[in-house]
Amino acid sequence: MSEKTVDIPEGIEVKQEGNVLTVKGPKGELTRDFSHPKIVTEAKEKKVTFRGDDEKRKTYALLGTFASHVRNMVTGVTKGWEARIKAVYSHFPVKVAVQGDTVAIQNFLGERSTREAKIVGDTVVNAKKDDIIITGTSKEDVGQTAANIELIAKVKGFDRRIFQDGFYVTQKCQPAGE
Repeated sequence: MSEKTVDIPEGIEVKQEGNVLTVKGPKGELTRDFSHPKIVTEAKEKKVTFRGDDEKRKTYALLGTFASHVRNMVTGVTKGWEARIKAVYSHFPVKVAVQGDTVAIQNFLGERSTREAKIVGDTVVNAKKDDIIITGTSKEDVGQTAANIELIAKVKGFDRRIFQDGFYVTQKCQPAGE
């Protein structure tokens, strides 16, 4: 049998209901399902343990993945996650606005229509001139929101060497403040 253990720091509360773990900290609460037929999840006394029922490579890989998910959840509820995007344009000034659960990009390449990117989960987006800062407790939600913004402003049908306008991720998902 193989196993991976993740130590939970002080001030963080972990609850287990079946294979669903809930991590609660000063910045919020995250819940994730760790269901898998070959892996048993156990949360006791400031430790989360994942046990595999065999010694196969795939089981070891899943154990490491599950342990990383828990570490990312702990980091999210203590520090939070942050990604940064830079708007690059040469002629037409781009206007970025947050409208509810979408990011609206106006005047991209001089287009009259507005391009909209979805904000995933409880992620917060702050747009200041050419910089967009995305913060949240879930690493997956912050990363997906950054990807949505980057993908919605892709230039299609033009030479990428000449038309370099777009939104580019300048800082991938990192713990906030680092």
